Amino acid sequence: MFTESSPAMDPDLPESETRPEFNPSSTDSSAMAESTDAGEPMAFELASSQVTSVADLPPERFNSLDELTHDLGSLHELSTRGSWQAILEKISQARALFLLTKPHEHLTYLTYQVMALAKLRRSDEAAHELNSLHDFDGTHYRYESFPEIYPNRRGSMVPFSLRWLYALIPTKLGNRQEGLDRLYVLLDFVRDRIREKESQSLESSVELWKKRETFVMNCLLGFHLGHKEFGVSLDLMKELINRDPLDPVLISKLGSVQMQFGDVEGAKTTFDRVEKMLNEGISNGLLNEIQFNNLVGRNKALVYVVAKDYVSAVREYDKCIERDNSDIIAVNNKALCLMYLRDLSDAIKVMESALERVPTAALNESLVVNLCSMYELAYVNHTDVKRTLNNWIARVAPDDFDSSCTRV
Repeated sequence: MFTESSPAMDPDLPESETRPEFNPSSTDSSAMAESTDAGEPMAFELASSQVTSVADLPPERFNSLDELTHDLGSLHELSTRGSWQAILEKISQARALFLLTKPHEHLTYLTYQVMALAKLRRSDEAAHELNSLHDFDGTHYRYESFPEIYPNRRGSMVPFSLRWLYALIPTKLGNRQEGLDRLYVLLDFVRDRIREKESQSLESSVELWKKRETFVMNCLLGFHLGHKEFGVSLDLMKELINRDPLDPVLISKLGSVQMQFGDVEGAKTTFDRVEKMLNEGISNGLLNEIQFNNLVGRNKALVYVVAKDYVSAVREYDKCIERDNSDIIAVNNKALCLMYLRDLSDAIKVMESALERVPTAALNESLVVNLCSMYELAYVNHTDVKRTLNNWIARVAPDDFDSSCTRV
């Protein structure tokens, strides 16, 4: 119920493959305060609103997304709004009218299609589309196989996101082990590319693929945390922290896992390390000042929660919300603390106020599930209250919001 999340983000840079990045329409909480839980595939809830194009060679520059792939700008805009059904319709129309004239455009559109299907919880259809593809590393998916279309261009035209979706989709169908195996295969693939680029002294490409390596490792971390496989999770965390010892989000996540182990003092030491980084102005640029302060505040609140000092935890969450009223992690956890203090009325008000004030940020399944649980505890006519909430969600939520979380 308590949440503390910082989802991994795919940090693609402009080089050759084209791919959609993913809409923050349903930001998932990826770790639990009392029982750290990194929601299963946390990577599907990545918060990003930018479409990039990525390549294996030095980047080609484009004046617009549409120069890269037919009507790519429109697909990007729809994805940032969570209009996944409209994306499927646009893709179907483009294919029917034979508007996709180059091989890489078909792969780009397929990537959007698979992501849209996954977002709409039609993962069996997404898997069917992926299974229609040939070997990703075959010659049919390489630029040099089409010299008349791509003169002087070499490398794979398969979007990295498509490889990533190929690994993630099985988990949506209940095949967790297959998904994990594919993620580890993807990690090996990325590391092979790093070695290849290093041997060619392509520094910008090395940087890109190292960021992809970190991204895949964070995906794996989310899976293992979600199943409370703390041994392998700690190994992954330590490797990631060794790579970037100035990542306050990852270090904080380590503290949360230490809490789960029952190592409260160790967790406090870890959280103190993050606070010291804040006080000394040490950061890797992942967070702005408000976000960094709120991360430290939520860490302090988590220590209070574990000690069942909910009054002090509420005080820390209040400070976070005062700095940033869209900090939905703080909102959610403050409401839960109030519930544990037997103040259901105020707990409900906190959540309802957030939904009214910042619906784009607050409208996620985790918060709505908790709010509906409070309705069930507080009201005799909770079904009517939840139905009213469900009707409001139907009007304002993006396509991928799972309205079944209201349990109406």
